[in-house]
Amino acid sequence: MSRLIRRPGKIDPRRYPDFSDRRIVDAHMDRLDTRGVSRRDFLALASAGVVAGAAAAACGIPVSAVAAESGKLAFLTAFYRNEYNLILDKAFASATRALGLSYTALDGQFDSQLQLNQFEQQAAAGVQSAIFNLADGSAIKRISKVATDAKIYVGNVWDTLSWFTPFEAGDYYTLYAVPEEFAAHRAVTAELLKTVTETFGGGDVIGVTGLPGNWTDIARSRGRDDAFKDFPKTRLVDQLPGKWNREDALKATEDLLTRHKNVVGIVAQNDDVAQGVIGALHNAGLRPGEDVFVVGADGTSGGARAIAKGLQLATSANSPAYAAGLFTARIYDVSHGWQPVASERLLNWQSLTATRSNIAGYLERYVDNGDVDPFDYRRFSHVLHPNDWDPQADLYPLDIDKHWEGIPKPENWAYPKAYTDARTNGERERVRAEYQDHYKIKFDGPSPNRKA
Repeated sequence: MSRLIRRPGKIDPRRYPDFSDRRIVDAHMDRLDTRGVSRRDFLALASAGVVAGAAAAACGIPVSAVAAESGKLAFLTAFYRNEYNLILDKAFASATRALGLSYTALDGQFDSQLQLNQFEQQAAAGVQSAIFNLADGSAIKRISKVATDAKIYVGNVWDTLSWFTPFEAGDYYTLYAVPEEFAAHRAVTAELLKTVTETFGGGDVIGVTGLPGNWTDIARSRGRDDAFKDFPKTRLVDQLPGKWNREDALKATEDLLTRHKNVVGIVAQNDDVAQGVIGALHNAGLRPGEDVFVVGADGTSGGARAIAKGLQLATSANSPAYAAGLFTARIYDVSHGWQPVASERLLNWQSLTATRSNIAGYLERYVDNGDVDPFDYRRFSHVLHPNDWDPQADLYPLDIDKHWEGIPKPENWAYPKAYTDARTNGERERVRAEYQDHYKIKFDGPSPNRKA
């Protein structure tokens, strides 16, 4: 499915230049100011119908040119205190390079007002797009207003304002997407509780969470708590926040271990927290993976290696690099004329439950991969690959009732019309089926860039 903006005007293809001639391609790329667009991209865009308008303009036909530089993308993250964000930053650098965008990253230092200020500064400096990993959701409405006024495409991963969607913000808030966290964290908790039950006959479990009030923390806690229903010999006896980083998680775990002497399992809310948990267990003279079992989330390098060593039991591996590929391609596509339908503006992707039984393949593709990108970043693009684009994971429309389950709706809140229309007219099912049909490069398989 190709959804491209086409400018009005009568165009005679016989008047187009001969784009099979490399010299003509280069000449028109210079004339049309296509800085940041490779010759390969130019021709891919032509086949998709976008550069047809630009080519017509080059021939004197009054049609607006659309082949301009791909622009600059800014990644504004809540903080750099954990490995997840470092991996994500590195992957954004690779993905933007692959798609011909320039790139910058900014550290919000856990301060939502600072993030807003950083975005306003970037907008004033002329940035064309931005992706957010927000400290909290308080700034997203203002961010959306700035984006709309400045015609800057934005996307958001992880935390956001509850029950606020891109539809209320306008077209320039093009995508909110996250892994489906309830199911993912339920699955890793179930691995822990199953192992605790088989090894010790059950017992006390503690939680080291993320940041209180953060959507990701709420969703993961819900999944964690639901898993206990299937393992009646286990019980969650206490929890403290690890604030998504090793140092705070280590301190929280040490505190919890002084309160509870018979802990046999710890559910960490991400892999950086899990690394802090493991450090605290070592400090207490306990053997992670033997005396106490630990699980985490996100599939960072530290988490994956800890699983391989037997120190960590499992993680919900959503791959930080996946978010970079998905969001960079979305920015590239919408800034080159592609229009998402409603069901493509709120998306979930499925995480891999990684354990020692399948961690070797994950390590090879996502951790010990050297300079081999784990995804074909160009293949995410509907514009560059109009017929064979590939989501490269199980990607599907997000259900906002499931997403914000347990969080009260604001007073007088109503479902966005575009969202309800997509549910009633069959669009959601069509999009899900379309994405499944295009899903060829499997998330749990080898890198598409690996040499045979």
